[in-house]
Amino acid sequence: MRHLIPQRSPADLIAAVSAAMLLLSSPASAETPVKRAPATETPASPTPAQIDRNGLLILLRNSLSALDQANKTGNYTVLRDLAAPGFAAANNAARLGEIFANLRNGKVDLSGVLVMEPQLTVMPEITPNGLLHFAGFFPSASSRLNFEILFAPVDGQWRLFGLGAGMGSAAPVAPAPPPAPAPAPEVKKDEKKPPKP
Repeated sequence: MRHLIPQRSPADLIAAVSAAMLLLSSPASAETPVKRAPATETPASPTPAQIDRNGLLILLRNSLSALDQANKTGNYTVLRDLAAPGFAAANNAARLGEIFANLRNGKVDLSGVLVMEPQLTVMPEITPNGLLHFAGFFPSASSRLNFEILFAPVDGQWRLFGLGAGMGSAAPVAPAPPPAPAPAPEVKKDEKKPPKP
């Protein structure tokens, strides 16, 4: 899984990345079998997803709403039950509580982002193994909610397969300055006195 979400620090890596993302290479995700290319072939790349913006917003907002309610109540069973079977198999409610502890303990209220327009950093794409993937953030004045999300096709519906969410700084971060060039070595010239006339 590519980590394209802007992050504040290694300690604040995405506050929640579902173990279901690890199922991309595991037989537990029967509804999305992994197709591996032989070593001599280059791996397939994602293709753009044919999904309209409204459909994308519905998927995103439903998932974040379920996460918000789970964080507020401490009950992650509904979030688990709404997700794809591979997600549910990899995550019991207690594990989800551990994964999302940073958001819950920080009392991050996700309900405000449900009315905001997300900015996408990874446009909707279908991964080589058939998952819908996209990422982005909800901007605000002081901080922003970064997200990365995967959905698996199950019985003609997209169901949550992986979710990453975390708070980051909204301020633009300047790149580090390049290292200063090493000083040039001093070259001493032999000082010759001009000849006397």
